[in-house]
Amino acid sequence: MRKGWIRTFPITTPQASFQQLKRVHAAAHLERLKRASPELGIVHLDPDTAMNRHTWQAALRAAGAGVLAVDLVMAGEVENAFCAVRPPGHHAERSSAMGFCFFNNIAVAAAHALVAHRLSRVAVVDFDVHHGNGTEDCFKGDSRVLMVSTFQHPFYPYSGTEHPAANMLNVPLGRGADGEEFRRVVSDLWLPRLREFKPEMLFISAGFDAHYEDEMGGLRLLEKDYAWVTEQMKQIADEFAHGRVVSMLEGGYSLSALARSVAAHLRVLAEL
Repeated sequence: MRKGWIRTFPITTPQASFQQLKRVHAAAHLERLKRASPELGIVHLDPDTAMNRHTWQAALRAAGAGVLAVDLVMAGEVENAFCAVRPPGHHAERSSAMGFCFFNNIAVAAAHALVAHRLSRVAVVDFDVHHGNGTEDCFKGDSRVLMVSTFQHPFYPYSGTEHPAANMLNVPLGRGADGEEFRRVVSDLWLPRLREFKPEMLFISAGFDAHYEDEMGGLRLLEKDYAWVTEQMKQIADEFAHGRVVSMLEGGYSLSALARSVAAHLRVLAEL
């Protein structure tokens, strides 16, 4: 998006290639998913994660949207991008699908920036109500990547608090935490770490299920909190990354709250 306007891409996004996916996923994982894709009916990979005959293609295009967004931003065609895709991705680990996620869309995009565009440092920001265990699994110990996150804890997937790698800043929030507590974490913990890291591009795992209307979780964020955190991340991107941001939709299950929260996020990204 350039300042003051939103450019949309209604065309079909490209599929992520196996080469792009293998930057963060094991080849065996990709082959297992492809074999599991049913011609008819539904196949459950776990109690939460199911495939029908369209899922494989949808997942490839969701990951491909992030790759396309990186290319557009790096080419200067847009300053930043938001990918309104499903299935989401941040629970997909290097070798497993879980939590509605098949490929780790944000990790695929970030790895594409590092490898194809030769960036040295990228940051992943995750404010979904659930811990982005998959993104952590893909990038733990990778000094080129800093991940900062908040999530409700204890809560699915019950991870993120036990000895995280040095490049992971995981901040658990108790049930009922509101926007004031969230903002304090961002201001006191996220922002200093991001400024110290000086990312050349920012990636946002934009889950909006921490909204107080979303019954999936128990946090109490509002649209104004999502707008505020987007402003903070946009400022970091302006300081260190030439404004380059790629944001990808993760969770959000109360449709009205999701729509309002995404709109607030987009208005800040586009400076509307």
